[in-house]
Amino acid sequence: MSNVQFCLPDVGEGLTEGEVLRWLVSEGDSVSVNQPIVEVETAKAAVELPCPYAGTVVTLHASEGDLLPVGTPLLTIATDVTGHEAAPQPDDESSDSGGPVLVGYGVTKSATRRRRRGAMPSPHGTSRREAGPPGEPVKPVRHGGLEVGRAAEARLAGEPAQAAPVRTKPPVRRLAKQLGIDLSSVRPTGADGTVTRGDVEAAASLQLAGSTATEVGHGVASDQRVPVRGIVRTMAAAMTESAATIPAVTEWVDVDVSRSVAFIERIKRLPEYRDVKVTPLLLVAAACVTAMRREPAVNGVFDAQAQEVVHRGAVQLGVAVATDRGLVVPHVGDAGALTLTELAVALGDVVQRARDGVATPAELLGATFTITNVGVFGIDGGTPMITPGQSAILAFGTWRERPWAERGQVVVRPVSTVSLSFDHRFIDGATGSRFLRDVADILEEPALLHLWS
Repeated sequence: MSNVQFCLPDVGEGLTEGEVLRWLVSEGDSVSVNQPIVEVETAKAAVELPCPYAGTVVTLHASEGDLLPVGTPLLTIATDVTGHEAAPQPDDESSDSGGPVLVGYGVTKSATRRRRRGAMPSPHGTSRREAGPPGEPVKPVRHGGLEVGRAAEARLAGEPAQAAPVRTKPPVRRLAKQLGIDLSSVRPTGADGTVTRGDVEAAASLQLAGSTATEVGHGVASDQRVPVRGIVRTMAAAMTESAATIPAVTEWVDVDVSRSVAFIERIKRLPEYRDVKVTPLLLVAAACVTAMRREPAVNGVFDAQAQEVVHRGAVQLGVAVATDRGLVVPHVGDAGALTLTELAVALGDVVQRARDGVATPAELLGATFTITNVGVFGIDGGTPMITPGQSAILAFGTWRERPWAERGQVVVRPVSTVSLSFDHRFIDGATGSRFLRDVADILEEPALLHLWS
């Protein structure tokens, strides 16, 4: 027997830290190779980490809620070197942190799928039969001819049994923490006993109603402090850097999108778009990519240290997506090389993966230009902030009917406000204005997509 430490790995793309959301094992549990052992939230995603070793958990080195740098020990495992081997890793995926580097989420996600198909380990990482020392067969515990697990054995012995972990998603767990709700006291209504966001909100309402009834006349409720972590902290740092280092200018224009509305309705009926989601975002994205061919500086970036402007060869088109964990920006790779149909498919895929929380760090990092659709929130427009590493961001608001002057008459037209924030260190007003005007012209007349392609 020998003890090995499993340290928090770099799950890809240079992420430097993670927050322990939930332990899936306890000290004394037996674990197998690739068994999910802990749920960790990084700045970009929440993932379950698989164990690269088989053996018995000796020590958990972190508590739920701890924020740990990559390389920090997570747990110590006693392994039987003759009977248990570490999960195979490619030669170039070693780490100075003492554990393997997990590139992407392949192992984690496949393990998660196995759990969803029914291969779910018990709440504390063991099977329903009591596990013996590593390397020995798993032996059931019997009482009066009945085979029972660890929790039942504890009850029969008069010992307190550990409560089973609450089944819920990381965003719901975080919401409960923010609202001060004990998840173990919440009545689940989701599938398989899962606590839903609605369950937590209902429990919070009941708690508030109870406190209000008992605290009337006793002053206002105390302030609550919520740690800034994960995506929120990443966004805060990026926006602070943006405001401090990028001298941005914002311009906007109102656009009559009547022809765009008709264009979208027409292509929805085409066979190649039968299974594709077609929204205004698709046309705005196509307009931006087309306009960049005429004004490529908008896809560049100012390298302040080298005092150079980098003109990028491909458009990595980012799309701001609101999720339960916060705002993320997945991107479509080399968007300028895609047909309109391919762009529609790619946009639908990355947006859905971001909302489902399964987008990889590679998909969430590396955008060179961003589009944000504030219209989905019923907002007409805004002045978006540029993400560091980019030079421009375009926002578009609701497509709503407004009075519109046409040939001396006031008519009602679907109108949208489109705004562009750009880095004024190297994108001058003329360049930014021409780009924005091109986008507006395409939205007013989608036929220009083919003319300028």
